[in-house]
Amino acid sequence: MAGSSHGHTPAAWTGVTIAFIGFCIAGAFTVMAQPVGFWAGIAVTLLGGVVGGIMSAMGLGQPKGTHPVHQVADQADKRQPASVES
Repeated sequence: MAGSSHGHTPAAWTGVTIAFIGFCIAGAFTVMAQPVGFWAGIAVTLLGGVVGGIMSAMGLGQPKGTHPVHQVADQADKRQPASVES
């Protein structure tokens, strides 16, 4: 992943930041033995995934096909010969 821009988008940073805050909230309320606060933290964590997905759908994420794995797969498909019928 070091050779790509995987995760270096506004959608990824925002989603992970919100999820991290949710984990912190849930962890703090776990230590305080407050189930309602724990579940609120879990809700915030899930909200991070939803926000990241929405931002990605709005064009703030990494475009499909730009990751090196996709490029290698596309090149391999082009090099394979047509199937031979027996």
